Amino acid sequence: MMRALGYPRLISMENFHTPNFLLVSEVLLWLVKRYEPQTDIPPDVETEQDRVFFIKAVAQFMATKAHIKLNTKKLYQADGYAVKELLKVTSVLYGAMNTKEEEYADVSEEDSSKFKFYLGSKVADLKAARQLASEITHQGASLYDLLGKEVELREARRESIARPLEINEAEKGMKIAIDCVLEQVQKTKDMLNNVALDESYLEARIEKQKLELERSQKRLQILQSVRPAFMDEYEKIEEQLQKQYSTYLEKFRNLTYMEQLLDDQRQTEQEMFEESANMLRLMQNRLREEEQQHLLKSGSNDDSDIEIQEDEGSNSEVEDKRNTKQHVAMETLLQGKAGTRVVGTMQGGDTEEDEDSGDSEIDLDEDEEEDDVEDDSMEISLSKSSHRARKPEPLEESDNDF
Repeated sequence: MMRALGYPRLISMENFHTPNFLLVSEVLLWLVKRYEPQTDIPPDVETEQDRVFFIKAVAQFMATKAHIKLNTKKLYQADGYAVKELLKVTSVLYGAMNTKEEEYADVSEEDSSKFKFYLGSKVADLKAARQLASEITHQGASLYDLLGKEVELREARRESIARPLEINEAEKGMKIAIDCVLEQVQKTKDMLNNVALDESYLEARIEKQKLELERSQKRLQILQSVRPAFMDEYEKIEEQLQKQYSTYLEKFRNLTYMEQLLDDQRQTEQEMFEESANMLRLMQNRLREEEQQHLLKSGSNDDSDIEIQEDEGSNSEVEDKRNTKQHVAMETLLQGKAGTRVVGTMQGGDTEEDEDSGDSEIDLDEDEEEDDVEDDSMEISLSKSSHRARKPEPLEESDNDF
């Protein structure tokens, strides 16, 4: 249809798979110009407000001039639904062109081109014809209403015609009408006089306001040129405030830096304390394993003929030596907490304890009692060492914390 109407470019449905408002606005503007070349619709569609105004103007023009109702929402979408709205306008123009072409079916191609050009030049005549048709319709409707009232008006007209005309009554009516007209004329003159008075009053008031404005401007200039008395003191106080602010910033930075250093030192001490606690825990586990191995070795020798009292004495000596070993190991661990590391083995050599334990004859029950006693002594020594390790005050006072 657009090709038949003479649109300069080709259009396909693929152009409307995605919203294409520029093409829709171009087609609408071309159709409006084709329908009425003298119309004035702004073609700007850059902003959202311009697009809305353009769609409203086109829809209003088509509704008033062509009696075609367009859906503005679908036109604004500028997709396949907008094509249906465009077809409403193109179908009207295409139908008009087809009806005219059917009458001149035998005309050659040149005549057809001339016919199209002639149709485009007669759009103004088409507008006048549509306007006359709408006026005829309106006048016919009003005439129909008046003819419906003709029966009543006919009787009133006959009565008024049959009644004799009295000159006195007509004269009175004319006088009344003349008086009304004179009163309206007088009122109009009074209004004109009042307008002149109001105009003079407004002019005087405008002059007065101008004088007041001039005085105010002069006063403003004087006030701007005068320096206030408190400005010197204000500038001094402002300089002091700037110095105080710089001092405050410096102190705030220093305080923040010191807090950061304090937090780092506390974190380091906490890590050292946790490391010492882990070392103590590992030392305790190793001592327990060694005691268990020693008890297993001492329990394997069951051929000793020593009496029970001697065995008890030897057991007490073994326990004292083990306790002394544990205390020495704990003290060396606490001494190496500041940064030194103790390296050594927890296994003892051949001592007199092995000889005594080889000759002793101890039952399994007595061995279990000795294990309980050794575990208690070990827990006591570990609690003392942990109590010594939980004193971080000397670390804070020392200068070699790091």
